[in-house]
Amino acid sequence: MRKHLRSRTAIGLLALAMLLVAHARAGLAEPAPLSIELDGQTRAFSAAELLANPATQMLEIPRDVSYGQPMRYRAVPLRALLLGLRTDAADTLEARASDGFVSQLPWTLVAPAAAGGAVAWIAIEDPAHPWPNLPDKSYSAGPFYLVWEHPEQSGVTPEQWPYALVSLKGVSDPVRRWPQLSIGADVPADDPSRHGQAVFLVQCLPCHRLFGAGVGDKGPDLGLPMPATVYLTQAGLKALLRNPAAVRTWPQQQMPAFDTSTLPDADIDAVIAYLTRIAEQRQ
Repeated sequence: MRKHLRSRTAIGLLALAMLLVAHARAGLAEPAPLSIELDGQTRAFSAAELLANPATQMLEIPRDVSYGQPMRYRAVPLRALLLGLRTDAADTLEARASDGFVSQLPWTLVAPAAAGGAVAWIAIEDPAHPWPNLPDKSYSAGPFYLVWEHPEQSGVTPEQWPYALVSLKGVSDPVRRWPQLSIGADVPADDPSRHGQAVFLVQCLPCHRLFGAGVGDKGPDLGLPMPATVYLTQAGLKALLRNPAAVRTWPQQQMPAFDTSTLPDADIDAVIAYLTRIAEQRQ
């Protein structure tokens, strides 16, 4: 009798294990929680917890920048997740994704009290009802995705929609955090490199480091071991920033093309001016 019970127990455990494996393979496994850290205070939110949060609701995004089409999400306002946390000690929110993308979001952009501007939401992928795969990808934007309501009201760029989000952390603004990003005080205020610095921080720093500054690692460091402006011509840099695949391509290439609405020609020229000046400052 005991042998039969052991046999049934073993069969039951095996069946349960197989069910869990199938559950995970089907994309139904509970994802890792989303971590939020501000001024030494840390909170972690599971997908199940956020989906059950009273502040969570259906959100319509008329044009989602990652999917390139209208999307509907179960989402919670970012401000609802920050309640009770000190937000006066940080001026930047560092949004880190699981693929190495790290966006530095100015607090003025995400501040809960920003009246009339864009509103940040955390979209939550329900493991039982996964989102579609991203265009040309074998995975979705989940399990957590920072999306924007009325992004045009605050000039939110595509690089400020981090998907596959794993954490949000309050930090200092990039220039104070990494002084090597800073342009010399003697450079005139209207110099193109100053505008290029602002563009670089938003558009380039999420994936690239510069002379060791930054935390993104999807792309190479643009300053080390040799500055990009030294081994690439200006025409080559312009072409690379506009459409990387038109300059060089390989199977694991990740950098997308930037159209003129996202990165105008003037911004490309300014970024090149910034990279050139930063490289010269280190000579």
